[in-house]
Amino acid sequence: MKFATFNVPDGQIVVLPRSEFDRLAEKAGIFPPFPPEDRHGNSDALAFMDASIARELIRRRIEAGLTQKALAKQADVRLETISRLEAGKHTPTRETILRLDRALKFFEKKRRAVG
Repeated sequence: MKFATFNVPDGQIVVLPRSEFDRLAEKAGIFPPFPPEDRHGNSDALAFMDASIARELIRRRIEAGLTQKALAKQADVRLETISRLEAGKHTPTRETILRLDRALKFFEKKRRAVG
């Protein structure tokens, strides 16, 4: 595994490949699990979709440097909605997805401009 370290005043920063970050986040329980597969290798489609949306939302929120509270405020959705989505326990409406996407794009663009 390749990674980079950078010395900063408070210690070191470690930069990992996305796949390694995802593996560690999965192991730490940051990402909700995908539903189990049956003996044919199939899993519940809606549960898989909820977990996929949750994982992408968590990834983008972390990359944008946002807390759940900050994202909820920017997207004009309830904090509880963000929490339930990230736990993979809620299927969002189209409007909620659009609000979250607009808010995340705003912060992603802002971060790119700074760094």
